[in-house]
Amino acid sequence: MIVVMNPEATKEQIDRVIDLIHHMDLKEHVIQGTELTVVAVIGEDHKKEPSQFETLPGVQKAMRVLEPYKLASKKFKKERSTVTIGESCVIGGKDIAVIAGPCSVESEEQIIKSAHIVKEAGATALRGGAFKPRTNPYSFQGHGEDGLKMLAAAREATGLPIVTEVMTPTDVALVSRYADCLQIGTRNAQNYKLLEAAGDQPKPVLFKRGMAMTIDEFLQAADYILAAGNPNVILCERGIRTFEKFSRNTYSLSAIVELHHRTHLPVVGDPSHGTGHAHLVPDMAKATLACGADGLALEVHHDPPHAWSDGAQSLNPQQFAELMPLLARVAESVDRSLPLPQAVGQ
Repeated sequence: MIVVMNPEATKEQIDRVIDLIHHMDLKEHVIQGTELTVVAVIGEDHKKEPSQFETLPGVQKAMRVLEPYKLASKKFKKERSTVTIGESCVIGGKDIAVIAGPCSVESEEQIIKSAHIVKEAGATALRGGAFKPRTNPYSFQGHGEDGLKMLAAAREATGLPIVTEVMTPTDVALVSRYADCLQIGTRNAQNYKLLEAAGDQPKPVLFKRGMAMTIDEFLQAADYILAAGNPNVILCERGIRTFEKFSRNTYSLSAIVELHHRTHLPVVGDPSHGTGHAHLVPDMAKATLACGADGLALEVHHDPPHAWSDGAQSLNPQQFAELMPLLARVAESVDRSLPLPQAVGQ
């Protein structure tokens, strides 16, 4: 249920609504928009009756949210949300964000070199895995905290904020200490304890769609993070598993459009994981922006044939540098912008 306050509602009137919610042994989540304040009532549905709130002073209306997800719904917040990674990487505004870097942090030299490569081409954030969930138990699993320290060194060298994956609830505090944004990958998309732990810390969360998730399931899972108290959630379409074999996953551009129709949260696309093949990534990246995504997550490696993981889907430095001006032109065509360094944009 959501309780919509009158535009002139006072803090005391909002507090009375919150007191009633607490009296019902429920939780509140307050969103203050430019015109209205909305209070979401979180908890067991049978305890919620709109009439109990509509008699309170300052309440415009109370209504049930029929979707199984509440806080991610546009009914809860009509205005589009923006999320800031680090100090300057804004996702969901007019500017397109590009999060780029290698799949895995292999060494300090490698990740710093990668950070310089993607920054010089116009990337706004650096991606790289210190912890790597791998299907094969004998594959490289990441450097752990040492990898986080390497990412921090790359941020120090370039100023790029860092996005890296967290895999377990017990690692959330550690990763949050180093990272500017926590990524939750497809294999953990329905690890609800991890989602709650990520919601209980202040850093933004890049939340990837599970490989067999419906849109409803994706948004319900996002509500676990939001309900735990963290409003800074970025949704990421990265393809789902289907019977088709020519690509690693089936990358759904229509999912990006549908997510914007249903939720106020920013949405980015990852055509690297979505396709699994570097030759498909540039065109799918352009298509991702054309259909309204707020940003891209792209894998870029300085030497893809010798990458420790996911080299087949990684762009090399030249491919990435050549792609960025093309992405800027696509962004402009849909009334967005992708600011590039002066030398790149010329």
